[in-house]
Amino acid sequence: MRSMSTLLGLEAIEAGYGDVPAVDEVSLEVREGETVALIGSNGAGKTTTLRAISGLLPLRRGAVQFAGERLDGLTPAEIVARGIAHVPEGRQLFPTMTVLDNLDLGCRGPAARARRQETLAQVFELFPRLWERRRQAAGTLSGGEQQMCAIGRGLMACPRLLMLDEPSLGLAPVMVRTIFDDLRRINAQGTTILLVEQNVLRSLQLSHRGYVLENGRISMHGPAAELLESMHIKQAYLGL
Repeated sequence: MRSMSTLLGLEAIEAGYGDVPAVDEVSLEVREGETVALIGSNGAGKTTTLRAISGLLPLRRGAVQFAGERLDGLTPAEIVARGIAHVPEGRQLFPTMTVLDNLDLGCRGPAARARRQETLAQVFELFPRLWERRRQAAGTLSGGEQQMCAIGRGLMACPRLLMLDEPSLGLAPVMVRTIFDDLRRINAQGTTILLVEQNVLRSLQLSHRGYVLENGRISMHGPAAELLESMHIKQAYLGL
């Protein structure tokens, strides 16, 4: 039985890059054990929201709560140590370093380092290709394998919440299916997921609930199955 306690809560946050806020008054919650989709068009503020949660972008207003603790004001490293891993858009691996060295960058905190062997075994079980290519330079991997490596690096931090920004970007359809199957397994094994993804159909099919971000504000939210039936979602995002 899934616990339904709130793990992550955003309370009317505002964040941005210049004079104009990229997200304004955004409130959402992610409950323990869920996969939650944050969908919207390019420029809607999805990446900004993830960057604000992970401390890469300071909040101008509002609050970020995680497991009952305020995160705003903490450094990105402190936020990772609290249990949030952020897999950024574009994967951002170190191409000349080996797969294994890239994975090891994910377990920098003392708690994650103490569990390194156990977590590494779990990552290689989830992604057997990474085991086969563990001594290769990450830059020699295919796009899908690089995405697996980026997700694996996030898992090495032993997160309670895994945030992913556009994991299917630039991947062939067969690899998109594989990555989404992997995310389903990661969630089933107990990791809560917040997913930003252009592939609205796949992300809602994967998720328990979803939020729609339009022009920096939440315009709709609800169970994923209900959002998939919404005429607005069908017309604006699914081309139906």
